[in-house]
Amino acid sequence: MKKNENSYKKSGVNISLANKLVKHITKLAKKGVKKTKVDNKKDEIGGFGALFDISNLKIKDPVIVSCTDGVGTKIELANKFKKFDTIGIDLVAMCINDLIVQGARPLFFLDYIAIGKLELKKTKQILSGILKGCKLSDCKLIGGETAEMPGVYSKDKFDIAGFSVGIVSKKKILDKKNVKKNDIVLAIPSNGIHSNGYSLVRSILKKNKLPYQLRKEILKPTKIYSKEILKLTSRNLINSAAHITGGGLIENLLRSIPQNLSLDINLSKIKILKIFKWLKKKNISDKEMINTFNCGAGFCVIAPKKNVIKIKKIFPRNFKPYEIGFISKSKRKVNLHESLKW
Repeated sequence: MKKNENSYKKSGVNISLANKLVKHITKLAKKGVKKTKVDNKKDEIGGFGALFDISNLKIKDPVIVSCTDGVGTKIELANKFKKFDTIGIDLVAMCINDLIVQGARPLFFLDYIAIGKLELKKTKQILSGILKGCKLSDCKLIGGETAEMPGVYSKDKFDIAGFSVGIVSKKKILDKKNVKKNDIVLAIPSNGIHSNGYSLVRSILKKNKLPYQLRKEILKPTKIYSKEILKLTSRNLINSAAHITGGGLIENLLRSIPQNLSLDINLSKIKILKIFKWLKKKNISDKEMINTFNCGAGFCVIAPKKNVIKIKKIFPRNFKPYEIGFISKSKRKVNLHESLKW
């Protein structure tokens, strides 16, 4: 190449490096997750489209469920602390936890990584997290896109998005229409902040030093609830579910009950994690906390009272569901009782 000759690489896009990354992903994906019945020669990452054979699933009246999501500004903290191996788990979790709200079994996942300058080490770490998330949720990474975008993102900046597809029998769909008066609202513990509210977290961290014992909490990956929730749906134990993400507990629960019913929630029952207690002390109101963060309740299920004991038995001790309220029929859509216990 002549000295002054223009090239794609000189403009900031390294295709040969991207090809190396594709080979790396293909190798990892073949190791990590279950195979389909699709012929292996066609079932490889790097093609124009990804194939997934559902003919062996034997699901009566199958319905496809799809979700897409990102991880918000948690990415900025991953960049700040140079820790990239868990943000991919967050990405998968945000999609899969939405998918299972409708009772769908996760099938496959696709990722999108946009980055200012492709760095193999960083990108491999991000992808290792995505593959781990797929393994935890028992789905397959079948494709994606890595876009090197100089001029759009600065050299060290990136963003990620995910897309997941699941399947459920029409009779097994979790529909809010199934929710009845006097059903119990159960909170399933989160393992931390998960992936919402990080713009507020970052704002606080600019002015306040995080205690040493809480440092690991900031980038702890989002809990994936798929295995336990699918056990509940397979046994017809729950009527509805809610992934507690942006908007907090109340807003997301309202999405999971019919228009003619109401929520009665006892805020004092919520088991608040230490990281939220620390954040609360930074001049944040109770209302702002419950509307921004999961506060310790990462997922909720709504079920008949007779099923509560059976539901609790499905979960390990540190993620045991607990009652925070019930479904009523009143003039007010939301009835909040007592206060959060900090």
